[in-house]
Amino acid sequence: MTRVLTFLLAAAALSACAAQPYEPEPVSAWQWQQRQERIERQEAERLRRCETMDKQSERYARECARTGASQ
Repeated sequence: MTRVLTFLLAAAALSACAAQPYEPEPVSAWQWQQRQERIERQEAERLRRCETMDKQSERYARECARTGASQ
């Protein structure tokens, strides 16, 4: 029983790590620029979505309320 429980906990821990895709560090200036532009586009998209959400919803609290962010 202990082995099964240990195996299940290990599997859950490993699957949580697998949820985040591996992204290697950029090596050239062009790659850094592309990465920065992608991050800026993603943040702008997130802000647009947050503007349309109900401010009292659970989803808004989870996705839009960032610590230290000015909104």
